[in-house]
Amino acid sequence: MSPGQIAALIAAGAFVLLVLLLAVPLIKLGRTLDEATVALRKAHENADPLFTGANTTLNHVNTQLERVDGITANARAVSGNVSALTSLFTATLGGPLVKAAALSYGVSKAVRARRRAAEEPGKHSRRGRKSRGGRR
Repeated sequence: MSPGQIAALIAAGAFVLLVLLLAVPLIKLGRTLDEATVALRKAHENADPLFTGANTTLNHVNTQLERVDGITANARAVSGNVSALTSLFTATLGGPLVKAAALSYGVSKAVRARRRAAEEPGKHSRRGRKSRGGRR
């Protein structure tokens, strides 16, 4: 055997050893990828009922939102009607009611003043006026 053949045998042995050393991590990586594939498959199988439930929930929420939109539209119409009715009431009865309230206030104040004047003889019903004698 020549030195070149011995060197070729050593190189071939080193190459076999290198292939064996690299085969172990590759086998482990293959197992890891297999486990990841199984985990993804299980997650996909369990996700279908979850998405179905979420879709059902969203359909119910959309139905309720449509009802709320209807209620909001009705409330808007009612508030508009109340506003119009209030404006009409203010325009037709507001002015006369304010005048009637002012009149009743003035009459009640005059009646009270008159009663006080009747209960206290000798005193004038107007305040702040000086008596003729110079004294009060």
